Amino acid sequence: MNKNKFVFGKENFIILAISIAIIIFGFWLMSGAKTTEETGFDPRIFDTRRIVISPIITMIGFALVAVAILWKPKNQENKTLKS
Repeated sequence: MNKNKFVFGKENFIILAISIAIIIFGFWLMSGAKTTEETGFDPRIFDTRRIVISPIITMIGFALVAVAILWKPKNQENKTLKS
């Protein structure tokens, strides 16, 4: 077994990077104005963007992480069959 060979291929790392960017974007959409004693109640905490859209985007990102982990590149399938 070759020790210099990675378990994941280039495609896996690309999908993983995209999914992490989507997760960060989802959490960024969740952020915003806060309700404190000084500022009073801010109804924007119940905005559709914060309680519907951003969790969906974040969950899509987490699902893509699973896809990135389970993805098996086509060229790697051929190498394992020949070995």
